[in-house]
Amino acid sequence: MRIWIALTTLTVALCIALVVSVLLPPKTLSLAAGARGGAYALMAERYRDILARDDIDVQILYTNGSVDNAELLTLGAVDAAFLQAGITVPPGKAEAIGGLFYEPMLFLVRSDHELPSNPALWRDLQISRGALGSGTAAAFADFREAVGLPEADNKELELGAAQSIFALQAGGLDMAFLVSSIEAPYLSQAFNSDEITLLPLSYTQAIARHMEYADIVDIPVGAIALDPVQPTETQHVLALKAQMAIDPKLHPALVNRLTMAAKELHAGRDILSERGAFPVAEGIGMPENNVARQLIETGPSTWHNLLPYWMAAQVNRLFLLILPILFLLLPLLRIAPMIYSYFRGWQVWKHYSHIREIEAKVSDSSSAKDLKRLAKALDSVDYKISQLRLPPAYRQTAYHARMHIDLVRKRIGQLRVDAK
Repeated sequence: MRIWIALTTLTVALCIALVVSVLLPPKTLSLAAGARGGAYALMAERYRDILARDDIDVQILYTNGSVDNAELLTLGAVDAAFLQAGITVPPGKAEAIGGLFYEPMLFLVRSDHELPSNPALWRDLQISRGALGSGTAAAFADFREAVGLPEADNKELELGAAQSIFALQAGGLDMAFLVSSIEAPYLSQAFNSDEITLLPLSYTQAIARHMEYADIVDIPVGAIALDPVQPTETQHVLALKAQMAIDPKLHPALVNRLTMAAKELHAGRDILSERGAFPVAEGIGMPENNVARQLIETGPSTWHNLLPYWMAAQVNRLFLLILPILFLLLPLLRIAPMIYSYFRGWQVWKHYSHIREIEAKVSDSSSAKDLKRLAKALDSVDYKISQLRLPPAYRQTAYHARMHIDLVRKRIGQLRVDAK
């Protein structure tokens, strides 16, 4: 019984150790953001603060933008990254947590320049299209193709957002193309400048049909500023969904924390979307992570406030790990006593072959010498059985065996007396 208890305890301990080792997540997470001071970088800092509540250290990598982030995900160099809609990652290299917020496509121009609202008519302009490696540059290339604007018709400069605003104010640009959160700091600088205004774009519906990942959103009058009023009339602008992409191998508990942070940060109302519009699992252009989808659609489990986050995040996974173990242990718990009982009985039963062999050799024709030898062999078997340390519940088998030995011993004794 002691052996059985020890084996059971060891098995349970090993199972617990296995479950804990699988469920416990890493304590660090690398997140590719964007340029320092940009919308993605500021958002990454908010995620870092939220995940720090669970002692998860978010290490922010500052990049030129979504194209660089996609490359880092492809190489497996980061755990998660912000990506602009339309930026692709090779199959199997990333999954999406969901769309987080809208990034409008903004065309900023100098207030004293009158430019066509039809983008197909732009000619001989100096246009900042975004820094190399940014999602802005990739979006402008797709936009130019969608409207049928030849690249050679204008001079395109690869400037970051802050540089574009500065160059536009200084008169070194005719237009700055930006794809960014409406709350980005550099946009406040642009909208507060008398030299810069937002160019209304014509035919946004038609353009959106040619850019399958683009939506159309409204910027209400005065939504950006009321003194002076910006914009002065409702603007229908193209917008892209910013999304969070992750390494498919990212630990489910970390996926849970990122998704819960996304719900906390992006579920509210803003200038471009209503309350509860984000995060969203649909329309993000890559496979969705199942853990994130369930959290977005149904919310956290009932265990969320009762268990440690790393366990609550994986209750279903925990059951999937434990159930096979239980299916193995329960039959073992039923048959283990039978195996133990058989083992204890076998310790006695294995001597019965010797007893029967001795009994078979005892006969009326046996010589005194043979009877003496058989008696010694029988005593040897009796001694071995007497030395067995059997629990009280299993001693009856030994008693029966020794009773059988006594019967054979009496038979031998009687024959020895008769032989004299």
